[in-house]
Amino acid sequence: MNNIAIFASGSGTNCENIIKYFKGNKDINVSLVVCNKPDAYVLTRAEKCNVPSKVLTKQEINNPDVIMPLLKNFSIDFIVLAGFLLMVPDFLIEQYPNKIINIHPSLLPKFGGKGMYGHHVHEAVKAANETETGITIHFVSNVCDGGTIIKQFKTQLANTDSVEDIERKIHELEQGHFPQVIEEVITMQEKR
Repeated sequence: MNNIAIFASGSGTNCENIIKYFKGNKDINVSLVVCNKPDAYVLTRAEKCNVPSKVLTKQEINNPDVIMPLLKNFSIDFIVLAGFLLMVPDFLIEQYPNKIINIHPSLLPKFGGKGMYGHHVHEAVKAANETETGITIHFVSNVCDGGTIIKQFKTQLANTDSVEDIERKIHELEQGHFPQVIEEVITMQEKR
């Protein structure tokens, strides 16, 4: 059994989608949700889905004496970032090489980097008059949005699309592809 910890900071739609996707899967299980915001709705979603959650401050996430025993306690094999707004500390990347997966709401390397998350990305895409955008699922490295790309999925944009339209199209791609790509990555790594 491969145990996943999902790190999230916000409302948790991707987190809930991933939990539901793997419910009843005999090989992959979401066993923990880690959140850095005590009032984030993702915690409510985790509770409704019967997945344990833990709120940790930025300092605790960056402290190996706090985060490593927690992940060990839940036998975590993979970490999935689903709207997690903090940089992952280097020691965690070293402990989980090519086992931390992130999703970004643009076609990296476009519109990536510090401060580029959520609506900030969609606003930048709109301002740049892009004809397409999409999602990038990638491994996490110590460079913000700089890890090896696993897969990208595109959607066409019309010049009449609002920022909200772009956000909706991205959300559809995330819901449709993120859990399957996580499953593919874990299955591929098991075969090695």
